[in-house]
Amino acid sequence: MATNVHTSDLYTVAEVASMMRVSKMTVYRLVQAGTIHSIRFGRSYRVPQSAVREYIASTNPGSDYSI
Repeated sequence: MATNVHTSDLYTVAEVASMMRVSKMTVYRLVQAGTIHSIRFGRSYRVPQSAVREYIASTNPGSDYSI
C-alpha cells in the first residue's frame, strides 16, 4: 500500500507534542494505542499532518483548528 506523503507533511513526536501542548510521552501513548496514526522510521516515529488534524477533529467536534 503506497501513500503519497511528503516529508514536509510529517512531524516528529516532539513537534506534535508542542503543537498540542502535551508531553512527548502523551503523544507516544497515543501512537502506541493506535489513536493517532504514525509511521515508524527505524527507532523513531513520524506523524502525518493529516493524522494530527483527524485526531484533533475527533476530540473536538465542530472546532475550527488549523495546522
